[in-house]
Amino acid sequence: MRATQVVATRSLVFTLAMVTVAVGYGQFGSTSALGSVAKAFGINTTQSSLTARAGFAWTTLAVGIVILKAASLAALPLCALADRVGRHRVLFVCGVTGLCVTALAALSPGYWWFVALFALARPLLSATNIVSSVVTAELTSARGRATALSIVTAGAAVGAGLSVIMHGLFRGPNGFRVLFATALIPAVAVALLVRRLPETHGAVHGGAHGPRLGSIPKELRGRLAIVMAVTGVVGMISGPAGGFAFVYMEDFLKLHASTVTIVVTLSAIPGVLGLLLGRWLCDTRGRRITVAAGVLATAAVSLYAYSGGRPAFIIGYILGVFAGGVFAPGGAAIATEPFPSAVRASAGGWIVVAAVLGAIVGLAIFGPVADATGSLAWAAVAAFLPGLPALLWLRSLPETKGLVLT
Repeated sequence: MRATQVVATRSLVFTLAMVTVAVGYGQFGSTSALGSVAKAFGINTTQSSLTARAGFAWTTLAVGIVILKAASLAALPLCALADRVGRHRVLFVCGVTGLCVTALAALSPGYWWFVALFALARPLLSATNIVSSVVTAELTSARGRATALSIVTAGAAVGAGLSVIMHGLFRGPNGFRVLFATALIPAVAVALLVRRLPETHGAVHGGAHGPRLGSIPKELRGRLAIVMAVTGVVGMISGPAGGFAFVYMEDFLKLHASTVTIVVTLSAIPGVLGLLLGRWLCDTRGRRITVAAGVLATAAVSLYAYSGGRPAFIIGYILGVFAGGVFAPGGAAIATEPFPSAVRASAGGWIVVAAVLGAIVGLAIFGPVADATGSLAWAAVAAFLPGLPALLWLRSLPETKGLVLT
């Protein structure tokens, strides 16, 4: 009987990973195709300035990404609903609807239509990702939780990588439209996969509904504030670093699409190694030190990536995937383990808010500094470094290694 339960748990974790693969594919499409969208709807010139190479001013691109990030704020009430109506229903509705709206972006007649449609899809997909992590934590034991969270987090990264590879296959003026349209395939997959998942909400509390939508008990607000602060720092770095990565590679560094695809594909190896290291650190040294190490490494390699030149960016990108892998298990753990089942999804919604606000701050710094100085290196310094002292607050967060969830 015990062996059957282990197999069933592994099967459910794999199912959740496939859900995050589907969501990552749809959610990352806006980033992987941003360069093509900018070229399709932006200026057409042979000049060599930052603006000319990207197709739009970097501030304009930043505004578009900020809108996409800000739209994720709506994930808070969607995540909170999972504490009231159940995880299963939110996963199904948000996952399928978000991917269908992403597919509609294939019909965008202009840049701001593209932004608007992805902004509608973003909170739905963000909520699906958060609730997937919550379900993963609730389905697994303390001993295997870091591993399970690593697998499910890796699913989102795999989905993002697939969107980049598909974008490389569909080149040309309307290639990004084909990429967006293919989001209908993972939409069908999510509809089928979610049906296999059990409802985990109420397993401890007898199925009682959670408190007022999005509310967190006073005794938990301090630890939530710490997690939000750390998540905001990550957003300040990953928002600009990830949001501009493919515009920078394709339109500024002029890397061929096949080269971009090779770089993204090869980065899967250090990504897996990073996840393995992050899982080991989580289970041996604790969640807090793993998160701190992952964030500091991400900041360092992101600065190097934007320091100038093709080799620096390629090496920085690959090492950035490794650093993200190190961070991922601990980041997912501190976003779920410190909070009880009754408000776990609501806390996840607030953590999304922190990630969004951090990304907005980072983008608000990065874009204008890049335009003003003509240097992405200075923009990276200005955006990536100011928030790092907030990592010191991790010392005040309870260590949850080995915690039995309630």
